[in-house]
Amino acid sequence: MDETEQLRADLATALTALVAANARVAELEQQVARLLEEKGRNSSNSGKPPSSDSPGTRAQRRAKGKKGLRKRGGQPGHEGSSRALVPPERVKKFVELFPNECEDCCTPLPQTPDANPRRYQTAELPPVEPEITEWRQHGVVCPCCAHKTYGPYEEIPMSPFGPRLSSVVALLTGVYHVSRRGTARLMSDLVGVEISLGAVSAIEARVSEAVKDAVDEVWAHVKQATVKHTDGTTWFKAGAMCALWTIATSMATAFKILANSQRDTLSALFGEKKRGILVSDRATALLFWAMERRQICWAHLLRKFIAFSERSGRGSTIGKELLEYVGVMFEYWDDAKTGKITRAQFREHMAPVRKQFEAALERAVAAKIPGVSGSCANILVHRAALWTFVDRDDVEPTNNHAERELRAFVLWRKRSFGTKSDRGDLFAERLMTVAHTARKQNVDVLAFLTSCCVAAREGSMKPSLFVAG
Repeated sequence: MDETEQLRADLATALTALVAANARVAELEQQVARLLEEKGRNSSNSGKPPSSDSPGTRAQRRAKGKKGLRKRGGQPGHEGSSRALVPPERVKKFVELFPNECEDCCTPLPQTPDANPRRYQTAELPPVEPEITEWRQHGVVCPCCAHKTYGPYEEIPMSPFGPRLSSVVALLTGVYHVSRRGTARLMSDLVGVEISLGAVSAIEARVSEAVKDAVDEVWAHVKQATVKHTDGTTWFKAGAMCALWTIATSMATAFKILANSQRDTLSALFGEKKRGILVSDRATALLFWAMERRQICWAHLLRKFIAFSERSGRGSTIGKELLEYVGVMFEYWDDAKTGKITRAQFREHMAPVRKQFEAALERAVAAKIPGVSGSCANILVHRAALWTFVDRDDVEPTNNHAERELRAFVLWRKRSFGTKSDRGDLFAERLMTVAHTARKQNVDVLAFLTSCCVAAREGSMKPSLFVAG
């Protein structure tokens, strides 16, 4: 090989190494960009919950939310509020206060009742003592054969704890998420009833079975509802990761702990007939629902576009443009909700926004920007589910309703790390279903649980959560 051929070979080797180096640099730049994007994710630009934000991010969010330098508490001109007085029929004790003499001339005054006296009330909790019932089974000796026969055992309750006390225990552990040990101590300190941890668990099982019919009624309602919101999160059972999902309407909320969030699992949760409009995020597992009968959550899209805008280059430009359209949309939506414009005017205003927004998404897809174009293409796949809230008066543009319903369960998971068994899953999902639905129906939760426990003990008809039902 002469000198020229050697130079050519060395040059080819160098070019090959340079191409490989450039490819490696490009690969590393993509990794750095991805890592920086992941590091910058928070509750405002992704689906992460606010509780996962760093202290610095939370401080920035609080500072951004402040308007001016207002002091805490009521502001000048605020009407204020006071504690509402309970009606006289609920007052147990009255203390009548009469003046002894006129504060102007000191003339003695008679104790003449005022037709409209000034009223002030104080509330006190009296000492709580358990109402103990002792069942005595007497044995009577037969005078004929001397056999001793005892009174009927069937009338003695199976549980040493009555319906109301059982309902209080279930309310503490299943709704207010007090630990079983804490519940046992609270019952001892507050009402003087000693309960073991095993007894607390047994009470949970009995109350869970007592409300089964009511929970089935809730599930029948949400499946038939014309508009429903759904969302899911992680749940842990005995350390294994599961899934927790909710289906919520304006009248009821149902919870279910599932093995996973796969498509077949969720499809079975909604029943064979998929009725109504489903408001949700863009979860792939929900593609079994017809796109024409869905509404994609715009709060999720907003966070996605914020993440785009925080990028560099064309991704940032596209993100900012999409954010402008979302801002206009929410302004029109707020005007429609507050009555500033009619629904017809709202639809008229939204017509050009819809076209321009979808056109911006199509330009983003054509730009082939890593991390941006793919997401925009997926949003366009959901094109038919973007504007249902515009065409229908009973649909909202966000899935905030379902997210709020899940919040209490998420906090429970953070404190207790989930459940330990299938029975624990049933208790958790049933009690939370009853509590959230009862509050929507303005039904007293404790009174309803007590009624269910009484019906279970007596074998009578179970109460309904739905007042009209």
